[in-house]
Amino acid sequence: MVPFAGYEMPVQYPAGILTEHNHTRAKASIFDVSHMGQVSLHGDNPAAALETLVPGDIAGLAAGRMRYTMFTNETGGILDDLMVTNVGDYLFLVVNAGCKDADIAHLRADLPGGSSGGRSGGIEVEVLDDRSLIALQGPAASAVLARHAPGADTMPFMSALPFEVDGSRLAVTRSGYTGEDGYEISIPSSDAVRITELLLVDDDVALAGLGARDSLRLEAGLCLYGRDIDEATTPVEAGLTWSIGKRRRAEGGFPGADVIQRQITDGAARKRVGILPDGKVPAREGTEITDADGTVIGIITSGGFGPSASGPVAMGYVDSGHAAKETPVNLVVRGKPRPGRIAAMPFVPNRYYRGQE
Repeated sequence: MVPFAGYEMPVQYPAGILTEHNHTRAKASIFDVSHMGQVSLHGDNPAAALETLVPGDIAGLAAGRMRYTMFTNETGGILDDLMVTNVGDYLFLVVNAGCKDADIAHLRADLPGGSSGGRSGGIEVEVLDDRSLIALQGPAASAVLARHAPGADTMPFMSALPFEVDGSRLAVTRSGYTGEDGYEISIPSSDAVRITELLLVDDDVALAGLGARDSLRLEAGLCLYGRDIDEATTPVEAGLTWSIGKRRRAEGGFPGADVIQRQITDGAARKRVGILPDGKVPAREGTEITDADGTVIGIITSGGFGPSASGPVAMGYVDSGHAAKETPVNLVVRGKPRPGRIAAMPFVPNRYYRGQE
């Protein structure tokens, strides 16, 4: 157990990180992610209001669907990344634990007609601090959850449905941050242990901690806020332009739109890339990336051993002129340059369930 964002969080359970990682890839694991912030936005057109703070197309989000987006600042930097679900008559947001207090304050202060009292231009910002969140991830997740919630197995990726399981009302999204098929399940906190134990009865399900969650998301090429993206990084630099819909790219109307629109048109000076170090020595966060002449061209932001990739994997930022796949680079590990190359992400193929979209 370690302190993380004001919580005591499990890095690993007795089986260990490697076993938990491999079990998630082969069967299904439960991650306790109750430290994440859960927020609902109610009122008059919350989608239009939220679009003043994020570059994602929220107005075009159909009921029962969800979208990845980010809060941006006036220079186009990322204040936090988040998931937004259109529940039908309100929006449901999941934000990062380390940013949730600032995010909630931002929503209350900066939505149109902002008010610190919780309502903003007719928008009520409700913090759902009486709910827990677990992530059931892995190829067996669908069959496991469907045994308790019939119909969960046919949900497509990035969709949401309510279910009642063992007398508890669950808000389920087919999503996650491991690259595997799976779900995030919002549960009344009073029922969280009981529902988790109910799922753990299945032989295919085990608990997994932060260590496996980090190695899985790294192999999937997914950003960790505060490490791979931050207030000084734009969505274009981070390779997240795909999350900005065509209408929003054209119209703008969100913080930092001028910077982001210019980078979409002209390109950014640096880019987030995947990196494969040669050999078996990992290149970890903070490792300098140099070219053949020893000139520093970037830095590693996440790196480690990829159990499913059978070797070290990393991601980081390099000058755009060195961002092409297969470009040779050197990684300065313990003062010694070690060879590597720019590589495509994800390092392990994602296995999201698309269903009948």
